[in-house]
Amino acid sequence: MLRPLACFLLAITAAVADTNWNQFRGPRGDGSSDSTGLPATFSENEHVKWRTPIHGKAWSSPVIWGSQVWLTTANEQGTELGVVCMDKGTGKILQDKILFRVANPQFCHKFNSYGSPTPAIEEGRLYVSFGSPGICAVDTKTGEVLWERRDFVCNHYRGAGSSPVVSENLLLQQFDGSDKQYVVAMDKKTGKTVWEVNRSVDYQDLGPDGKPESEGDWRKAFATPHVFEWQGKPLMLSNAAKAHYAYDPQTGKEIWRYEDRGAHSAAGRPVVGLGMAFFSTGFGKSSVVALKLGGSGVLGEDKVAWKMTKAVPNKPSVTLAGDLLFTLNDGGITSCIEAKSGNVVWTQRIAGNYSASPLYADGRIYVCSEEGKVVAFAPEREFKSLGESKLDDGFMASPAVSDKALYLRTKTSLYRVEL
Repeated sequence: MLRPLACFLLAITAAVADTNWNQFRGPRGDGSSDSTGLPATFSENEHVKWRTPIHGKAWSSPVIWGSQVWLTTANEQGTELGVVCMDKGTGKILQDKILFRVANPQFCHKFNSYGSPTPAIEEGRLYVSFGSPGICAVDTKTGEVLWERRDFVCNHYRGAGSSPVVSENLLLQQFDGSDKQYVVAMDKKTGKTVWEVNRSVDYQDLGPDGKPESEGDWRKAFATPHVFEWQGKPLMLSNAAKAHYAYDPQTGKEIWRYEDRGAHSAAGRPVVGLGMAFFSTGFGKSSVVALKLGGSGVLGEDKVAWKMTKAVPNKPSVTLAGDLLFTLNDGGITSCIEAKSGNVVWTQRIAGNYSASPLYADGRIYVCSEEGKVVAFAPEREFKSLGESKLDDGFMASPAVSDKALYLRTKTSLYRVEL
């Protein structure tokens, strides 16, 4: 009697995960999808159900709930920050709304955008973050702003990048700027602060070479936290400048941290599996580090399962497929690594430059280049290309999936791609 019921409940859960892409890198936060029947190849004239132009300049990924697709957008000056909602079936724009007007925007590097953080969505609510300029909750039926915050102080220095994450009753947001570095948990219903914790690492005023830090670069980060269950309790992994943290997401208590003084501007979202957490450290002395889960306080090198320093990503997140970890560096070098040992199985150069994080779905890993090229390859111990595609404009945003369709945001448009 219990087995059929359990299977039925699992089927419902899988269906929800397939349909709703609720945050940066999807329902599990690791870029994976249970969807099948996705196209391996496509083009402007092949397998595109609809293409909707999106105004402004924003690198956030689409999020999907039910019949709606939401994106953030911003003008290039950073004075108007808003959202666009589309009908998932037709691509028709249902709402196009400015949420925040900013009189004096912070500086944003031309490579970044004023709309880079990806929103989070759940039934009835969209949680939108532009970093310090503004965070709010939006009613997805009416477009009404339910609450907003404009009081978080942070000089993002090169522009914001950290996306919000929903964890039970909380909305989690990282602020890692040149002036302040802290993490906040807000009540997702009201927006009120539940806890706020400063980063515990001593940033000082010196870089890893002992010289003065370069204009704040060694203090900032752009990464998104990841919450998962560890030993029956939720644990929040947080990638920052010079250190990687684990917090209790309900209280903000720091459980442990691993210091990595040679790295800064971390952008990749941590991935968990096989009893380890995998972090990409960002810029500087870049690496991918595998930390054994467990422990407390400042972790020693005994907690490092392995570390990789060659051809590692600065911006794209890593991808775990079974017992293999796949990395894609900014210059198009992808590597297959034994996740437990750190041994490199193969390395392959894929033409192009990459900022978007990979997607693992339907037995393929998709990587999307800044030039508009999309390569699908097998997540196996030998490199095998499964198809190459091209869309007119390049990718900065990471892909999303719902049911049997890919939702791909280029620099100018959103596409629904399916067989």
